[in-house]
Amino acid sequence: MLGKLAYRNMKRSAKDYLVYILTMTVVSALMYAFNSLIFQNELTGKMEDDAIMPIMIGLATFFIVLIMAWLIHYMVRFMMEKRGSEFGIYMLLGMKKRTIARLYVRENLLLGSVALIIGCGLGILLSQVLMSIMAAMIYMEYMPHITFDKWTILMTVLCYGGCYFLALFRCKRRFRKMNIHDLMESSRKNEEIKEGHEGIKKFLFPLSVLFILLFWTAFTHLTSTGEIILFIIGLVLTIYLFYMGLSAWITCYVRKKGKGIYRGQNLFLLRQFASKIRTMQFTMGTLTALFTLALMGASLALIFSDYEDKILPVKFPFDVLINSTDPEDDFEDEREILEKYADLEETYAYRIYTDENNQVNTWILTNLQQWGGMYQKNDGSPDMEKIEDMLKNDGTYCTYDTYMGVTDYNHLREMLGYKPVLLKENEYAVQIKDRLKSDVQNIGKDLKIPDKDKENLLSFGGLYTDAFSQDGHNGGDYLVIVPDRVLERMTPYYAELAANLKGKAPADLQKRLDNLTEEENDDFGGHEAPVPEGNSCIGSDNMVVYAAVNLVRDNCIPEVKVILASVMLPMFYIGLVFVCVAVTVLSVQQLSDSAKYKFRYDVLGKMGLKQKEICKIIRIQLAAYYLCPAFLAIVISGKLILTFSSFFVRTTGVVTSFPGIYFGKSILLFMGIYIVYYIVTYVVFKRNVFLKKIGA
Repeated sequence: MLGKLAYRNMKRSAKDYLVYILTMTVVSALMYAFNSLIFQNELTGKMEDDAIMPIMIGLATFFIVLIMAWLIHYMVRFMMEKRGSEFGIYMLLGMKKRTIARLYVRENLLLGSVALIIGCGLGILLSQVLMSIMAAMIYMEYMPHITFDKWTILMTVLCYGGCYFLALFRCKRRFRKMNIHDLMESSRKNEEIKEGHEGIKKFLFPLSVLFILLFWTAFTHLTSTGEIILFIIGLVLTIYLFYMGLSAWITCYVRKKGKGIYRGQNLFLLRQFASKIRTMQFTMGTLTALFTLALMGASLALIFSDYEDKILPVKFPFDVLINSTDPEDDFEDEREILEKYADLEETYAYRIYTDENNQVNTWILTNLQQWGGMYQKNDGSPDMEKIEDMLKNDGTYCTYDTYMGVTDYNHLREMLGYKPVLLKENEYAVQIKDRLKSDVQNIGKDLKIPDKDKENLLSFGGLYTDAFSQDGHNGGDYLVIVPDRVLERMTPYYAELAANLKGKAPADLQKRLDNLTEEENDDFGGHEAPVPEGNSCIGSDNMVVYAAVNLVRDNCIPEVKVILASVMLPMFYIGLVFVCVAVTVLSVQQLSDSAKYKFRYDVLGKMGLKQKEICKIIRIQLAAYYLCPAFLAIVISGKLILTFSSFFVRTTGVVTSFPGIYFGKSILLFMGIYIVYYIVTYVVFKRNVFLKKIGA
C-alpha cells in the first residue's frame, strides 16, 4: 500500500517539479560524461604527468557535488513545505510521522533514481561526444563506441546518491520534530513577511550599490593578496545585504506611494517582487554567487581555448629544438636519434652568447608594463639589488644578456620560412616576443651595444617579433642580434640544435631524446628544463609555461593541449552545472507560486483585466525575478573577468579586438540557457494560472 502511494505521489511530483527533475538528469549526465575522462587510458597515455586530468576533473566534481547537495537539500525541503498540508491530513487520518517520513523518502528516492538512470544513459552518449572533442583537440585518432565503465558508474552513483541520502536523512529528522500544526502551516512559512526596521534596512541598498561601484573602480588597483581577499569577502557580504536592502527599499517606496506606484499594474508587481525577495534573501544571494562563478568559469575556459588556438603554434615554431648547457656540444647522439626515427630534412647547430653584462636584462625588466615598476626605485632608476636577485633566483631571464650572430639568426629564419635580416656591420637588432613589442618601442634609443672593440657603439637596426621559440631556448623573451665579428669578444653561453622534418614526428620522438639525458634538472612539463648556469631562462610568460631540454612540436602541442583541456573543460563543466542549478531554483519557486497564488490572478481577472494583460504581468514578474540575480552577477563577474582577461592578453600575447570578448561570449552562452528556462517556466506558469478561466 505504501509503495503504491509513493509511486502515485512520485508521478504527481514529477509533473509539478519537472524542471528540477530535468536538471538533475542533466547534472547526472554531465557528471558521468566528465568522470569518464578520468578513466580514459587513451588520454592519460598522452600526458607525461597523467594525474593532471583526474585531479582537475575530480576537483570540479567535488564542487559539483557540493552545489548538487545544496540543490537536493533545498528542493527536498521545499517540496516538503509545499506539501505540508497534505502530510498534515495524513496525520489526521491516523498515519504516524515515521510512516509519512518513509513515504516521502521513497517518493524522492524514486524521483532521484529515475533522474540518475536516465542521466547515466545520456551520460554514456555524452561521454563519447566529449571524448571525440578531446581527441580532435590533441590530434588523436578515436572511434566513438558505447562503453559501460563500472568505475565511472560507481563514482557517479556514489556522488549522486550520497547527496540524496544526506538530504533525505536531514528531512526525515525534520519530520520527527513536526506536529500537525507545523505541517499545515509549513506551506505558508516560505512567504511569511516579517516587517521591522524597514526604514533602516532600506539604506543597505544604496550602500551595497556604492560598494559594488567601489569594487569596479578600485579592484584593478589592489596590489597585495590580503587586500584582494578582504575585498572579495566584503563583496560576498554585500551581495546578501543588497537583497535585504532592495526588498526594504521597495517596501518603503510602496508605503510612501512613490511616483508611478498606481500606474498600470506597478503596485501589484512591486508587492509581488518585494515579498519574494524578502523571503528569499539568502537564496537570491546564493544564486547570484552561482551565476558569478558560472560566468567566470565559462569565460576562463574561453580564454584558455583562445590561447590554445592562437599561441601554441607560436610557442613551437621549430619542428625540433634541442638545448645543451655545454656550448661545445656537437649533438652527435641527438642527430643519430633524429636520423634513425624521423624523416629528417635539415639540422643546424648554433650557440647563444653572452657578454657577462646585464644592461639588456635591466632595461627590459624596468620597461615592461606588467611589472616594470617593481624593479624601479622611487626616482625611476633601476633597482639593481632587486634585479640581480631576480636574475639569480627567479628564472625569467638568464643570468646575463643573451646574443646571437646574424648568420645563425638568418639561417634559422630561413628554416622557419622568414625573410632574412639585412644588418649592417655597425648595427644590432632585437628579436623579441610579439606581446612585448609595445613595451620596447624605445629600446633603440636607450640601449647602447658596444662593438667588437668596445670603444664604438652599434646603431639600432630594427625590432623583429616573429615566432622564435624564446621560452628558454633562444633566450628568455629576447635575443640581441649582432654582426658575427662582435661575437669574438663574447663568451659562448649554451648550444642549440634546430631541425626540420619532412613529415610528422613519431609520437615517441621527444621521449627518445629525453632518455639521452641522465642529468637531473628542474622539471617542466614532464621533461628536463634547459638550465644554463643554473638559470632556466624561460621568459616572462607566467600563465602557461612549457620549458624543456627537447622540444618536438608534434609531441609538445598535443601534450600542452591536454593540460589546457584539463583546465578548460572542468571550468565549462562547473559553469554549466551552476547555471542550471541556479535557474532551476528560480523556476521551481515561481511555478510553485503560480499554483499557490492563483487567486491573485483571479482577482485581476475579476477587476476587468483581460487574459492578454495578465500574461503581460506574468512575463514582467518572471523577467524581474530572473534578471535580478543575473544582472548583479554580470556586473560583479564582468569586472573580475575583464581584469583577468586584460592581464592574460598582456601576459601571453593573445590578440583580441577587445579583452571582454571572452565575457561577452559567456553571457551569450548562458543567456541562451536562461531564456530556455524562462520560456518553459512562463508556459507552465501560464498554464497553472489559466487552468480555470479567470473571472469565470
